[in-house]
Amino acid sequence: MVFQAVGKLLGKHNRIKKKAAAESEKLYLELRYTGARILDADILMLVALPKGLNVDEWLASNASAFYNHVSLMYGSISEFCTISSCPTMKAWSTQIQWTDEKGRKRKCSGPQYADYAASIIQKILTDEDLVPTKQSKEFPKAFRPAIQKTFRLLFHLLGHIYTCHFRTVVNLELHPHLNTLYLHLLLFCAEFHLLDSKEMALSEDLTTAVIHSSPPPRTSGSHSRNT
Repeated sequence: MVFQAVGKLLGKHNRIKKKAAAESEKLYLELRYTGARILDADILMLVALPKGLNVDEWLASNASAFYNHVSLMYGSISEFCTISSCPTMKAWSTQIQWTDEKGRKRKCSGPQYADYAASIIQKILTDEDLVPTKQSKEFPKAFRPAIQKTFRLLFHLLGHIYTCHFRTVVNLELHPHLNTLYLHLLLFCAEFHLLDSKEMALSEDLTTAVIHSSPPPRTSGSHSRNT
């Protein structure tokens, strides 16, 4: 099960100690917010590979959908994410640097990182050689690393929203959407091994809180809706 997979990944890092002062600043961990959802279907059903479908096609279509959803969420708070308010790209407890195509790292602001990420993801998803849309073409070996990079960037953007803009999200009453999107993306990444355990450990506290406050999965009669 995907929930157990997430638990095992997080278990490798459960000895990491967190300061009480830092915890108190994490508004997104408050119980009144962690249980908020917009989805009444079992997210595991949305994650599972449909029978008979090529796994790479499933990854590609979901990457595009997740990109659209994360873009909409970031767009809702983008006017509050400026070079002055977010001079560094903070996600969870980490200051994330941008790594260019030549492997060079450099510091950047929150909005700069968002722009760079959008540019790279669009380039990946619209590259016909990398993400073929014709049935006659096979997915190349470079596809999986590119999709992993796509989901890593999306994960970082969600982390920035939670870390630096969650109060704005609450004021806009979008936290149920954000929680649903986060949980869906995380479970999808766990199922298809798109994020390594070190990345997932960055949001261990949120993952634990959201999963523990989730309603039990439905066994029948569920109707899927997009996040």
